[in-house]
Amino acid sequence: MPLHSEVKRRLVHVSGTGYPALYLLDLASYEQLRLLLVASSAGAIVLEAVRLFVGLDWRIFDELTREYEQDNLAGYALYMFGMTAAVLAFEPRIAIPAMLMLTIADPVSGLAGSGELGVKATHTLLLTFGVCLLITSLSGLPLVTAALGALAATLADGMKPIVAGYVIDDNLTIPVGSAVVMYLALRYLPTAAA
Repeated sequence: MPLHSEVKRRLVHVSGTGYPALYLLDLASYEQLRLLLVASSAGAIVLEAVRLFVGLDWRIFDELTREYEQDNLAGYALYMFGMTAAVLAFEPRIAIPAMLMLTIADPVSGLAGSGELGVKATHTLLLTFGVCLLITSLSGLPLVTAALGALAATLADGMKPIVAGYVIDDNLTIPVGSAVVMYLALRYLPTAAA
């Protein structure tokens, strides 16, 4: 994918920060944020159904989707599903940083890394971990929980496994994986819940 398309993809990615920002700025309640994300996910399902089964030849899809997304669910849909799953399953102190790691750390990682499938370079993973740790630390989570959440997001970002020919996209695994790890840390690790 040409660099200018990759930058456009990352700008679209960062724009998703508007969702958690609505809650953080007290412009929407958590319940309203949940409803908005459910509606956005429903919209993504409709668009993807039309694109994959009927045929939707919009230039924006050609420009912003990767080759492996052409015949599978596109990253933007998985992005919506991942954020929606996080807010439906977890409380704000877990879901909001999980969403921000997707909307902020993942684009930073994408611009710093190669953007190719496979395991990312060590310096890119360290940068990703640092950004994720900053996000989770600023959210008021205990340090152990913050670090474990950041590590989960970094691992999800660093590898894109292929299962049965389908790429498991980090747009889904970053918010869900990091939220699950932070939840488990708060619940089961005494030092993480302090």
